Amino acid sequence: MHSKRKIMENGKRLHGKKLNQKDCLFDLLIHDLTGPLSIISVSANSLLNKTDQYGSLTDQQKRSLERISRNTRKAQTLLQEMIEIFRSEEGLFKKEFFPIERVLKDSLLDVLEGSAPDAVENLYQAKTQEEFQSALKAEGIVIEITGRYCTSNFCHDQQKVQQILRNLISNALKYQRERVTISISGDSDLFVMVEDDGAGIPLKEQEIIFERFARLNNKQGGIEGLGLGLTGVKALVEAMDGEITLLSREGIGSRFTVRIPSLDSD
Repeated sequence: MHSKRKIMENGKRLHGKKLNQKDCLFDLLIHDLTGPLSIISVSANSLLNKTDQYGSLTDQQKRSLERISRNTRKAQTLLQEMIEIFRSEEGLFKKEFFPIERVLKDSLLDVLEGSAPDAVENLYQAKTQEEFQSALKAEGIVIEITGRYCTSNFCHDQQKVQQILRNLISNALKYQRERVTISISGDSDLFVMVEDDGAGIPLKEQEIIFERFARLNNKQGGIEGLGLGLTGVKALVEAMDGEITLLSREGIGSRFTVRIPSLDSD
């Protein structure tokens, strides 16, 4: 086991560390934002589920409230993950077994909720895996899962793995022209490859792609963001004793590959 890695069993920290000034600041931020988000979540769920108290809803009102509820949960998750990024150097991980296919599906839904809400409705309505894959293909997204984790659970911190997937997928969709390919493989370590067919990244800019607040001189329109996503991915992957690599050529696209060792072998 890596000397800096501290495993949490059942969500409990086994090794403590006195909070410094930065930790206290982030804890305060989490505390002040958690309350309002919880109120929004409870209010939306009450309107959805307590029709005897608040009255019945039209289908359109129900869909809107369900979207509010899903996005509130997403904001709550992102809020917690923001702290995870800044504390990743502490190497705190929850050891758990989970199916990669389900986590990948959840990550896709989270990302598409913000970029393609109509597509999300079709994905939620998909009754079979074939229908789900077909709805993804309509958005230019192809999934390939091979190796051990087609049928076996992966062992690591599910929240952190999902955060890595979500950020890589979000980044690829920002630069997508027509296609994004997501490949999952591995028989011991988990390998995740996310590839887009966008404009690609010039060689000189590839050196700064993982720096905090890095913004590339990409002329592709409609692309927004603070540039924190890949920085967070790199911090988490390296804290998990893994690695992330980039292969990109101008005019062809970019491929990010992540390797994450399983905690089951520790």
